[in-house]
Amino acid sequence: MRVDFTRKMKEEYTIIAPDIFPTHMELFEAAFKLYGYNVVAVHYDGKKVIDTGLKYLHNDVCYPAICSLGQQLYALSCGDFDPKKSALIMFQTGGGCRASNYIMLLRKALKNMGMEYVPVISVSFGQLEKNSGFKITAGMALTALRCLIYGDMLLLLKNQTLPYEINKGDTRRVVDKWIKELTDQFAHGKGRGGRSMKKNLAAMAKDFHEIPKEKKDLIKVGIVGEIYVKYAALGNNGLEEFLLSQGCEYMIPGTLGFFQYCFANMEKDHEYYGGGLAALWGGRIAGKISESWEKAIDEALEPYPEFVKPVGFDRVKELADKVIDRGVKMGEGWLLPGETAELIEKGYSNVICAQPFGCLPNHIVGKGTIHRLRELYPKANIFPVDYDSGASKVNQENRIKLMLAIAREQEGKA
Repeated sequence: MRVDFTRKMKEEYTIIAPDIFPTHMELFEAAFKLYGYNVVAVHYDGKKVIDTGLKYLHNDVCYPAICSLGQQLYALSCGDFDPKKSALIMFQTGGGCRASNYIMLLRKALKNMGMEYVPVISVSFGQLEKNSGFKITAGMALTALRCLIYGDMLLLLKNQTLPYEINKGDTRRVVDKWIKELTDQFAHGKGRGGRSMKKNLAAMAKDFHEIPKEKKDLIKVGIVGEIYVKYAALGNNGLEEFLLSQGCEYMIPGTLGFFQYCFANMEKDHEYYGGGLAALWGGRIAGKISESWEKAIDEALEPYPEFVKPVGFDRVKELADKVIDRGVKMGEGWLLPGETAELIEKGYSNVICAQPFGCLPNHIVGKGTIHRLRELYPKANIFPVDYDSGASKVNQENRIKLMLAIAREQEGKA
């Protein structure tokens, strides 16, 4: 049974979202609230969340579903939220990924919990569903896209500052400062124009540049993989924190790249699979607009050469073309080897490929392209790491320690 999210619910309900991209979600909350939606990203973690996901979802469903949906279902069952005044929201790509079925999984789980009255909202490119009380307006979409850029910038700067900070906590304080600053700007109708975005990005770079840092020769690690598991600590068992404890600097490509990947795929849809002209031109226009966002980040970082800048997405496409055809676009598809090659060329030659249980495209493309990537980059140290509800965290960390031991030996740091 599908329950409509009505206009009256918009005024009274809390909309519970999973913690997909930790840095970005705090900004997305502010963007939704600006348009009258009380969205709360929940940060529950640990065995209780996984067990909730396993209890109410099919055991063979992909691990990102068990984690992200498990957070929402736990939120309804733990007493922190009133189920009678709550809705759930899920972000979907609308493609061949199993995530396109998450909405039905949630409704089935809610029925099993005796909570089938809880509305489930779908947000997707393809508008898989519509709700009378929830609409994405042009202004709302623009604000969300600005959150994407700001979140990527904070992620980029945080990851290159945190391992080197002299005064513990400085990096986190600057991140928190900017989340508050940006949410305040949104509340007053600011921070969304192109000029103000460039001003904010430049100020962010300056703030992180001014954090006192210690010069250290650390092992550099890149993280690629399925979009949820490579960002969310719940999905990757606190991978970033573990790498930090092992004396590493880590780099995770920004979320903008995934959207650019989706835009680029519209061209291949037209060329290979009979996609329409409207989608083709829509993808091209969106791709051109995203290039201007890349340029804004690049210009903000220009005065500070200590920060490694993202490469243009056209370069990622070129790198992917050396490995696999861009018609391979299920899940992360050709983006995965493209980002791996990008990280290696930027000096992050030790790459962890996070592979969640049940994500067939990620396993096939991730593991399937490693041989070709090693041919192109003989010194690259690429390790796939599996994540699922039955995997041992100790085994995962031992595998990563092996990768780091090889890296230290190669770099003469053993």
